[in-house]
Amino acid sequence: MQDRGWEADELAAFLKSVEGDRLEAAWRVSAMTGMRRGEMLGLCWAAVDLGQGRLAVRNAIVNVAYEDLNSTPKNQARVIDLDPLTVTMLREHRRRQDAERDGYESDEGLVFCREDGSPIHPQSFSQVFTRAVEKAGLRVIRLHDLRHTHATIAVKAGVPVKGTSERLGHESPAFTLKRYAHVMPGMQAEAAALIATELKSHA
Repeated sequence: MQDRGWEADELAAFLKSVEGDRLEAAWRVSAMTGMRRGEMLGLCWAAVDLGQGRLAVRNAIVNVAYEDLNSTPKNQARVIDLDPLTVTMLREHRRRQDAERDGYESDEGLVFCREDGSPIHPQSFSQVFTRAVEKAGLRVIRLHDLRHTHATIAVKAGVPVKGTSERLGHESPAFTLKRYAHVMPGMQAEAAALIATELKSHA
């Protein structure tokens, strides 16, 4: 299936629609960091620094032959800075999680887990996302497409390709540039107009 993320207004509508949801913070983190599904599910509180507003991507949970396995990030471990609202949501998420902890069968320190503390199955995570999208009445995309939504919005917003590449954990900025070159034409037209305006002001 071709990658097809949301536009900024669609993402904003989705995040609004999941307010109060048990996994609200998960959808926010996914949208605001571009992390892969397995990286989200493997994220531990020990790798989250809410005081500094950042998290480290060190682990991933992947499903192989119907068995969930701990793995490493696809390319390399990385640190991702978080915006203030995402930090606030994670603080609230941790408070709610602390209230659930008495009912845990196991506690692996995961940021996003099931009500009993066990890891969320990757496929189940995707299905919950799909149901949330359908409930919101939005154009249906895959959970993986939140990653592409993050990248596309970042590029359109003028975030340097190197920074976007580092957030996504791509092998190189060149890979990111090639992957999202389709977003560039409109940006270049805007750049051309701005340069022309600047020159005209000095004519």
